[in-house]
Amino acid sequence: MNSRISRRRFVAGAAAASLLAGCDSYPVKSFLRAMKDWNANFEAAIFSPARLAPEPPESAVTPEAAFPEYFISDEAPEVPPNWFLTVGGLVDRPGRFTLAQLQAMPPIAMRVRHHCVEGWSAVASWRGLRVSDLAKVVGLKPGVRYVEFRSFDSGYWSSWDLASAMHPQTLLAWGMNGHPLTTGHGAPLRVYSAVKLGYKMCKYLAEVNFLAEKTGGYWEDQGYDWFAGV
Repeated sequence: MNSRISRRRFVAGAAAASLLAGCDSYPVKSFLRAMKDWNANFEAAIFSPARLAPEPPESAVTPEAAFPEYFISDEAPEVPPNWFLTVGGLVDRPGRFTLAQLQAMPPIAMRVRHHCVEGWSAVASWRGLRVSDLAKVVGLKPGVRYVEFRSFDSGYWSSWDLASAMHPQTLLAWGMNGHPLTTGHGAPLRVYSAVKLGYKMCKYLAEVNFLAEKTGGYWEDQGYDWFAGV
């Protein structure tokens, strides 16, 4: 049986990352908000789009039964009939893409370590399409600074800085460990990246929007670090 992380357990395990939620006084909230903004700016300043995460050996792959699943809904969301990915925002060629169309674009495979805000980590092999390659297909307009990923899992979403989304190890993944994604791990398509913490990796992907402004995120709007770099 796969290990599943409930919403309650996730919130409890990450309480230290969300001090804002436990401090009611305005001065404390203002200070913590300012510190979060400073941290995000610092993380962005030291981020390098050329730095690649190391690839562990195949022997380091975590058994899938031990790789936790996570979703907001009470049960793993089923893929909607006639699913497609909507891509929009500040792009020249917005559109809707079927999984077959995405898989026809240049694929990439990578094996990297996943880092969760709760403190655990796991290794898996992923196969998918670079977000940067999708950006070339739709054509970005001037002014794009952020990328928003939206899920069909109870309105989950996360916004990213453009540089992290364009990193060569940021994928829209349809495969895990040599097979298609399972329902518990975000089928049919999920974000996967070597440069972000796990809660930034939107599963059950429905939309990708290239934007001029950041839109927060499901956990980010509850006090979690927005940049969340690894």
